Amino acid sequence: MEMIEILKGILFGVVEGITEWLPISSTGHMIILEDLVHLDVSEEFWSLFLVVIQLGAIMAVVILMFDKINPFVIDKGIKVKMGVIKLWFKVIVACIPAAIVGILFDEILEKYLYNSIVVALMLIIFGVGFILVEERPKKAFRVTRLKDLTYKDAFIVGLFQLIAAIFPGTSRSGATILGSLLIGIDRTVAAEFTFILAIPVMFGASLLKVMKIGLAFSTLEFVILIVGMLSAFVVSLIVIKFLLAYIKKHDFKVFGYYRIILGIIVLLYFFILR
Repeated sequence: MEMIEILKGILFGVVEGITEWLPISSTGHMIILEDLVHLDVSEEFWSLFLVVIQLGAIMAVVILMFDKINPFVIDKGIKVKMGVIKLWFKVIVACIPAAIVGILFDEILEKYLYNSIVVALMLIIFGVGFILVEERPKKAFRVTRLKDLTYKDAFIVGLFQLIAAIFPGTSRSGATILGSLLIGIDRTVAAEFTFILAIPVMFGASLLKVMKIGLAFSTLEFVILIVGMLSAFVVSLIVIKFLLAYIKKHDFKVFGYYRIILGIIVLLYFFILR
């Protein structure tokens, strides 16, 4: 039975690694998967697992984008890349709205909104949003390089991230990418800024969850968390590379259609089949 739970942990890690970076809602998929493949763990551990497993995924971003996020260069001494420092200040600006709401209302939001019905509705709503945005008359993007992002751009993207922080199923990457497209940011830049933005968000959310719940869980639960994080890390390496290559030639409509179909399936499951 313990091996089965560990295999479930690996499965959750695979799903996290795929859905964290594609704009289709990782938390939404995790909640739905938990309804179908229940982990035999305590309620407190599940709440922590749902957040901390994301650390495995975020380490993939740190490795793949290290040159773009590392502000220091060692070349006959330590040099500072001011462009990267400015980028991190923009990341901080974008994090402020979701950080305030997360700190003040995390438990309330989790209690009342973290369910499959809300997930399904947000999957559909933002799926329609992606299709509508991509169907607009094509025009040149205003921002085509990370360094061209303004603090105003960062704050607006942060407001879209706030929506994702409130409503599970929105997808943090989906909300920030959609917001970026709406204000004229190139798809590749939107994806890269979303990935970088995830670093402080996920580390902060994990730290907040650990501070609230603590680390008092069983050995089996600890193993489940570790294998989940490791599988999320490995899968994330593959998915991030795939997405950055994919959006150079394609738009996001396919993810919009996927979200709508999945949302409808979830609604049918809970209202008719269950």
